[in-house]
Amino acid sequence: MPSSRPRLLPWPGLNGQPCFLVTDNTGTSYLSRLADEMEAVQLRTGADLLGHARPMLRDRKADACELRFVGHRLAEALHDALRVAESRGRRLEDREETAPEQS
Repeated sequence: MPSSRPRLLPWPGLNGQPCFLVTDNTGTSYLSRLADEMEAVQLRTGADLLGHARPMLRDRKADACELRFVGHRLAEALHDALRVAESRGRRLEDREETAPEQS
């Protein structure tokens, strides 16, 4: 059964606009699995980056160029994490809407 809402993918489409996938709810298609793997990589990368950024932000010797670089990378990681959260939130809403009522 097709999903009631397209899945927001973890990568942008042309010109940076959101990219969506219409598929069934099984999550077994090639693109669904690829998107799952990409989300996992993005979240791990963000966590790793945060681990490097914290010590740098405490280091009084870090210069403006280094801090600007890590700030840009943190912004990219946050953008990715927010897209993953939005995508997963949409899929949770879809499951809640289609779940049978329990009494």
